[in-house]
Amino acid sequence: MPTLREILNQNVREAAPELVQALDRNRVRCYSCGHECPIPEGQAGVCKVRYNQGGRLYAPWGYVGGVQCDPIEKKPFFHAVPGALAYSFGMLGCDLHCSYCQNWVTSQALRDPAAVSPPLEIKPDFMVADALRLGAQVLVSTYNEPLITSEWAVAIFKEARAAGLMTAFVSNGNGTRQVLEYLRPYVDLYKVDLKSFSDRHYHELGGRIAPILRSIRTLHEMGIWLEIVTLLIPGFNDSGEELKQLTAFLASISPDIPWHVTAFHRDYKMTSPQDTRPEDLVQAAEIGKQAGLRYVYAGNLPGRVGELENTRCHQCGYTLVERFGYLIRAYRITAEGSCPACRTQIPGRWAEAYRAQIASRPFLPHLTHPHASY
Repeated sequence: MPTLREILNQNVREAAPELVQALDRNRVRCYSCGHECPIPEGQAGVCKVRYNQGGRLYAPWGYVGGVQCDPIEKKPFFHAVPGALAYSFGMLGCDLHCSYCQNWVTSQALRDPAAVSPPLEIKPDFMVADALRLGAQVLVSTYNEPLITSEWAVAIFKEARAAGLMTAFVSNGNGTRQVLEYLRPYVDLYKVDLKSFSDRHYHELGGRIAPILRSIRTLHEMGIWLEIVTLLIPGFNDSGEELKQLTAFLASISPDIPWHVTAFHRDYKMTSPQDTRPEDLVQAAEIGKQAGLRYVYAGNLPGRVGELENTRCHQCGYTLVERFGYLIRAYRITAEGSCPACRTQIPGRWAEAYRAQIASRPFLPHLTHPHASY
């Protein structure tokens, strides 16, 4: 029986030339993520899924490690078509190794022997057709780190765009100018997990903070709709000083960038500290507001964080979108994307009309197709 690595190595295509630089001694430099790995012949990069064979870089292709239909609020995007169904897919592998990863079964494949998620062979046109069948409005590359599988995402997103769907990345943001330029024509929405504002903390996770901060600036400059999430972990990234620096950085780019501060719960290899409390989220959110951010949200604890689940007009305070967890309770933004009370334009990617909500919780689609088989 073939190993997971052997299976994955059969599901590849040559990497996009925009993301490769030839080096000496048959080495290649990969620009799909901020590590910019110089990969020797016969070896893989930090991500474990992009590898050099014969002086050519190969990238994952033709499969998914999982498919799920999520409310777009789960991503989370709060300023993009609220209530929409997000048809979400991921591959295998990651360029970081966070000990608290909630998607470790897919992200840590080939790095952790316990992370086993069989790849599902599939074609882009079927995924798009399935998304349309289910009423999805957005196709999302997520679950593992999508930057390291950008070529496959672009192939799917081209089909999705042609069918009238929006597209999105849910990413750690550890990118390069090259990969963001490659993605730019095909991605509408981008969520970055800003995990800390400490380079030392990022080293613990297997990365550096500089590429993430550059990516956030670049994504905003490119006009891709951007939302930021910080998982608040007691004793790791929750100090008042670190949160002040983090939110001041975001506000310096734009006060209109939504910032989601979400609750940590023990998972994977991080079985301590205690889970984040509602009051911790509220306090962090207040720091974000004091930094000048206009749209600050607290997540993962429905009904326990007051108004911090709702979108309110930054000008007059009118409640525009009322939420409970992933459920949309009320939607009041005008067709022009403005506040009905004071006519202030609300930053985001709003639909001309609210279509109601297909699902307020995730569910698995039934993939039945000759090109969808294990």
